[in-house]
Amino acid sequence: MLQLILISLIFITSIIFINMIHPLAMGLTLLIQTILICLISGLMTKTFWFSYILFLIFLGGMLVLFIYVTSLASNEMFNLSIKLTLISLSMFFILLIISFILDKNLLNFYLINNEMISISNINSYFSENSLSLNKLYNFPTNLVTILLMNYLLITLIVVVKITKMFKGPLRIMN
Repeated sequence: MLQLILISLIFITSIIFINMIHPLAMGLTLLIQTILICLISGLMTKTFWFSYILFLIFLGGMLVLFIYVTSLASNEMFNLSIKLTLISLSMFFILLIISFILDKNLLNFYLINNEMISISNINSYFSENSLSLNKLYNFPTNLVTILLMNYLLITLIVVVKITKMFKGPLRIMN
């Protein structure tokens, strides 16, 4: 159910992104969509390590994009469209109502008084989580992890050697 709501929110932010004009609003929409995608990937794999790494990579790219956009288009006005906000909110509520109607288990959960989740279910969740993290550093996949670490180190060294020390930024600072 939560995944269905998150997918509908991703769909709505995609439609909002198409209608955006200002580059900073596009960046904010892209950041919100990245957070939603990271939540979905964390819920699917039952561990949030991969989604956390994905979010940090996207956030680093968004910081570079934010600096670039603010240096080039710093004087544009930022307008919030009320029509677009109302359309997106109405779409979200319609999708939420449809998902409540289609998911009978969720309606039964709210209508019938259920007990709390048992401790055995919580323990099984934690054991699945630790098993999926152990698979990352065991024999077949540890070679890929070491390869990626070496690739990032070589890329860091190459970028440091390529950059010119005496070249300045795009915009001249006074």
